[in-house]
Amino acid sequence: MNIDMIEAARKRLKGYSRVTPLLSSPFIDELAGRRVFVKAETLQHTGSFKFRGAWSAVSAMTEEKRKNGVLAFSSGNHAQGVALAAKNHGISALIIMPTDAPKMKIDNTRALGAEIVLYDRIKESREEIGEKISKDRGFTLIKPYDEPEVIAGQGTVGLEIIEQAKELDVDAKNLLVCCGGGGLTSGVAIGIAHYAPNISVRPVEPVGYDDVTKSLASGKIIKNKDGSGSICDAIVTPQPGDLTFPIMQKYCSSGLVVSDEDCLKTMAIAYSRLKIVLEPGGAVALASAIFKKKEVDGDDVIVIASGGNVDEGLFRSALEKYGNSF
Repeated sequence: MNIDMIEAARKRLKGYSRVTPLLSSPFIDELAGRRVFVKAETLQHTGSFKFRGAWSAVSAMTEEKRKNGVLAFSSGNHAQGVALAAKNHGISALIIMPTDAPKMKIDNTRALGAEIVLYDRIKESREEIGEKISKDRGFTLIKPYDEPEVIAGQGTVGLEIIEQAKELDVDAKNLLVCCGGGGLTSGVAIGIAHYAPNISVRPVEPVGYDDVTKSLASGKIIKNKDGSGSICDAIVTPQPGDLTFPIMQKYCSSGLVVSDEDCLKTMAIAYSRLKIVLEPGGAVALASAIFKKKEVDGDDVIVIASGGNVDEGLFRSALEKYGNSF
């Protein structure tokens, strides 16, 4: 992985992905005690940054390889990104999704034309299921984070942030990134290290599923004890990726950890003050800027709001509980 791959992915994405805005609010600045700039990837196609990685991977394939179709496993955001990328390339897609994935994500993935296979994430291995289907039907597997072209596409978020921060005269010491397996974090970190090495990239995770934070602190890959249990389904992964972890070790600073409750509060704040919809996993970085502000450095901070695919019931409950609190 290198900056050339990310720049190449950016060229392939031009005209297909959205350049999402860098938003701010004086109300959020007051809560955080500093200026906060929010990269709103919730406004990306399919509601998250995952479209970038999916398009990058599909568009990088040879025509011969692509025509056989693609396979992915995902709780929903990578699923939707791959489904749309496949649809727009005129090829078939099969997505392996956990039975406890949000209904909205399953419905959207199916609506984008993908075939869906459901599995029990506690009792079954998505990797084993994917390997069998790929062998039987000839699909090409697009991994959600341990895939160079996926990382390259997701890394284009960082390139946009660098340009937008310069235009807005942002002088940030920290860039906070919602982190699961580390594809977005490692891709962004490569770009930041190359073009803005004064900024520290910091992964953010939910309590109990902070495998990246623990792994960075220990210097070796630490697995999560549980496979599910957090409302932050989008970033609950078994462990850091074999490809992403060395990149994060090289380019990232220490991680931050937030509670599910802080994520719900942040969803209400983002809707009220920025007029954007965030899912819990897409809210962790902003939550850390607001509720872990003593652990963040500098007068300015940049956060990535990485996804907005949340079921209506959960979103409504967050607004009802915290909508008038901030």
